[in-house]
Amino acid sequence: MGRTIDEVINALPKERQRRINARYLELKQEVESLRQLREVAGKAQADIAAALKIKQPSVSKIERQADMYLSTLRSYVKAIGGELELVVHLPSGSDVHLHRLGDISPEQKVQPSRQATRAAKRAAVRV
Repeated sequence: MGRTIDEVINALPKERQRRINARYLELKQEVESLRQLREVAGKAQADIAAALKIKQPSVSKIERQADMYLSTLRSYVKAIGGELELVVHLPSGSDVHLHRLGDISPEQKVQPSRQATRAAKRAAVRV
C-alpha cells in the first residue's frame, strides 16, 4: 500500500516541512477564479448575493464571466471583505498603482502628482 502525502511530508526534516508549508500557504493565496477567491475568503454565494443585493444565481453568473466591468469586480471583492487594487506593470520595470479608477465624478478634478506631470512631459517630448 502506498503512503499518503502527509506521511511523506512528515518523514522529511523539520526545516523542509516548514518550507513546504510556507509554499503551500503562498500558493493557497493564488487563485484562478472568483469562485476560488470567494472560497478562500470563507464566503458562500448566498453571502455574496446578500451583500450585493442580488440573487444567488447572479453571483454564479458573475463567477463564470471571463470579462466584466471593474465596478462589478470591485463590488464582488468588497462583498467578500476585500479591497481591489489595480497595479500596472510598465515596460520600464516600474509599477503604477491606480486608485479610484472609475470612481471619480465629472465634477471632481484630480491634480496629477509632480512626478506624474514630469513623466508626462518627458513622454510628450519623445513623441
